[in-house]
Amino acid sequence: MAHAYTPGLRVTPRTTIRKERRLPIAGEVVVEMGQSVRADQVVAHAELPGDVATVNVVNLLAITPGDLDRYMLKKEGEAVAGDEVIAETRPWIKWFRSVAKSPIDGTIETISHVTGQVLIRTAPQPVDVTAYVDGTVVEVQPAEGAVVETVGAFVQGILGVGGEVHGELAVLGDGPDTSITPADLGDELAGKIVVAGALITADVYAAAAEIGVAALVCGGFHDRDLRALLGYDLGVAITGHEEIRPILVMTEGFGPIAMARATWELLSSHVGRRVSANGATQIRAGVLRPEIIIPAPDAGESPPDRQPAALGLQPGSQVRIIRQPGFGRLGTVKSLPTGVQAVECETKVRVVEVEFPGGERSIVPRANVEAIET
Repeated sequence: MAHAYTPGLRVTPRTTIRKERRLPIAGEVVVEMGQSVRADQVVAHAELPGDVATVNVVNLLAITPGDLDRYMLKKEGEAVAGDEVIAETRPWIKWFRSVAKSPIDGTIETISHVTGQVLIRTAPQPVDVTAYVDGTVVEVQPAEGAVVETVGAFVQGILGVGGEVHGELAVLGDGPDTSITPADLGDELAGKIVVAGALITADVYAAAAEIGVAALVCGGFHDRDLRALLGYDLGVAITGHEEIRPILVMTEGFGPIAMARATWELLSSHVGRRVSANGATQIRAGVLRPEIIIPAPDAGESPPDRQPAALGLQPGSQVRIIRQPGFGRLGTVKSLPTGVQAVECETKVRVVEVEFPGGERSIVPRANVEAIET
């Protein structure tokens, strides 16, 4: 039987995870091969050049570029403060004095005797790249970054917003289909990755932000609340750059959707553990999923479990319906009929037979399902 390949989310209790940690510009790598690192540990450092401001001194003083040295009070490489005089004329009558001032705090980078302009650059901006996960450095890329490897549980979500965070895992609610309220949140959750079963509402998110929760992981979130949170429609661009806390990871989609039980049970089994999470999502030009990574305590002591290559949909595969009708429902593949069949809209497509909890079965277009890889 030929395999039917379909997009999938990974929800696995143990796998090998590698994360490339790269600087945006050339810099310095501060870790070595084989070194154990923590999620918040800096592995590479660089400095982004500061912004440049131009001061047209010859125009301000009404002089020629060749006379610039006579009137400059500062030299190349000297620090200046905002509104500090860097050049001036010295007439007999002080009322006729002209000055050129620095518009910014910075350093004199260039004094041009051709254009008569002075370039002032602000202080460089430090850029630190952290390990993101607790693990081991398995590759060093000189002046660029490093690759950190860990072994542990790995959960992917459907959609997320916000960047990388790490903290202790906490679980609220009685199960994957319950929704928490602001009253369920306490100050003890500050800095933690909080898992809630189903829907997170706007008031719950606001309460979590006030407490200082690092991340909220939920089954669903209302589209209107996400629009209000971001201030714009999300569209199809990559997320992860949003300056928000807590970050948000949806494991199922929009609306009041229960979290998949396998996902809930896996996360619930690691309460109190150190977790790394990232809301970055991209759904076009290379899929990128939001994720939760839970390094195993023995990650550096036992050989990593290598996952076999995915074989696609097979009888027994766990799937999620990703389009209407039945959006968000979870089920199990019972069979993969050959050829094409007419579906409800009378289009002929390849289909899959899915059994839902309770024994109900349905014929679903294969394009409407997403595998849950465990």
